[in-house]
Amino acid sequence: MFYLLRNLFAIVGLAAVIGAGYAMVKLQPTLMVLNEFEDNAVNVFADMGVKLIESGNMAEASIWKVPVDEGMTAADVEETMKFVANEHNFKNVGEMPLYKEVEAMSGEPYRYVKIFMFCNALTAAQMLDYNDAFSSYLPCRITLMEDKEGKLWLYTLNMDGMIYGGRPLPTELKQEAENIKEIILDIMNRGATGEF
Repeated sequence: MFYLLRNLFAIVGLAAVIGAGYAMVKLQPTLMVLNEFEDNAVNVFADMGVKLIESGNMAEASIWKVPVDEGMTAADVEETMKFVANEHNFKNVGEMPLYKEVEAMSGEPYRYVKIFMFCNALTAAQMLDYNDAFSSYLPCRITLMEDKEGKLWLYTLNMDGMIYGGRPLPTELKQEAENIKEIILDIMNRGATGEF
């Protein structure tokens, strides 16, 4: 029996070594590419992975959301966000009151959902000149939404994947993208509290 167990463990060990070697050979090209990625890339993906596991939903894992302070109305939040955007010389290039469209089509009242689109056209052009795929992040959208319990929230795409999730951006573009990220977060955070 001892020899049988020893041989079994030897076979399992050998299979593990062969499997690890095979995995290293297969993963080597991927690992080489990952070495070229932004230093923060692993942390960005790990954070999204944790959120994905917790929520079970990739959309939830790829956004930032901020609760609106109690007592703030949608009109208060909207006024503050527009003020903060203007303070940063960031244009409000469009609004989509989704709840009104739903109500018009269904004939039924719907909870408040309004999408605001903010943009700095010169930064947008820099991003597009670097990679056309960045167009999917433009303009920067912030959604003011009433959840099913009646609480207001602000949502936007998590920009960290775009900024840090791959090969490093050119220095000037990275600085501009980080600046846009700070502006969007400032619009959201101050909008949620009414801080002018």
